[in-house]
Amino acid sequence: MTPVTQAPLVSLEGVAKHFGTYTAVQKMDLQIHEGEFLALMGSSGCGKTTTLRMLAGLEAPSEGVIRLDGKPINDLPSWSRDTPMVWQSLALFPFLTVIENVEFALKMRGLGRTERRRRAEQWLDRMQIAEFAGRNISQLSGGQRQRVALARSLVIEPRILLLDEPLSALDAALKVRMQSVLKTLQRETGITFVYVTHSQSEAFSMADRVVIMSRGKIEQIGTPQDIYRAPRTRFVADFLGSSNIFPGQLTRDGQGRPVLATSSGDFALPAGNAPGIAGQAASLTVLDTRMQIHPQPPQGARNSVAARMIGEEFVGATATIHFETDNGQELRVQKSHEDLADLSLAIGKPFYLSWSPADGHLVQE
Repeated sequence: MTPVTQAPLVSLEGVAKHFGTYTAVQKMDLQIHEGEFLALMGSSGCGKTTTLRMLAGLEAPSEGVIRLDGKPINDLPSWSRDTPMVWQSLALFPFLTVIENVEFALKMRGLGRTERRRRAEQWLDRMQIAEFAGRNISQLSGGQRQRVALARSLVIEPRILLLDEPLSALDAALKVRMQSVLKTLQRETGITFVYVTHSQSEAFSMADRVVIMSRGKIEQIGTPQDIYRAPRTRFVADFLGSSNIFPGQLTRDGQGRPVLATSSGDFALPAGNAPGIAGQAASLTVLDTRMQIHPQPPQGARNSVAARMIGEEFVGATATIHFETDNGQELRVQKSHEDLADLSLAIGKPFYLSWSPADGHLVQE
């Protein structure tokens, strides 16, 4: 992870955005540190793009203060903020050549032709598209256009770059390559990236910290590893889609130990999770990679549930096996092909799924 400074580069203090009676962003506090890659993630309508637009100066906050280097910028116009944005549509000028597109922001800042051409050529070379400098935008591939858009934003050497789902129009293989380009670029330049996406793979593969939003509010902020392993709310666990979720109520077993009573059984809780109040609603989340499959009831101090196999998916070296319990709950287990080789998997066949209590994570409702 990129090291961060003590004082934030950008801070949002009680910032909210209303459009008439509709609240797009609920009152939020967020700090963005210099040199970090921050991803804002959530489904459509969660408020992530509106938050980005407020940072860019394209929307004014209805409440609160946005600070850059400790100074309020609410009333500062977008062209004075030094916070360029790479758009989802890229917004390149079709009537300009590649190098003219990259030079444009420098021209608007009054730089002479010789200097702006020199800096534009440097960035085209850095983005490995110098050979296309004289081409029209229409003659470029999607990935090449993406690099032009990045060069155009970075040629002014900003301290912060805003990116609004810039990879959404690319095919899967090109997305992976561009993710590597973006992360390498951010590390080499030290520029703060604020990246909006609905894609978990993009956010988790590139960002130092991830902000997950829902209905205009922040659900969780943390490193990708922390969020993946320990979702803070039921929404986050559902949104990530990598955990099996058992909703239930907190109670205690015959020895007084805290357990979660669910429709699929009573499950021992991980050590260290606060047991809360008996009768309180909670959910137990278990990563699909941490569950084991058994042809017979497992022995030992493990949580387990009976289920029948209902489907399977193969992606590269791993497989995801889908199960359904007697009460209709669907569960999934992800394993390597080697781990599944001796199980004689078949649709409709009964199995037992188990996990160590330490591999569960309790989410208070």
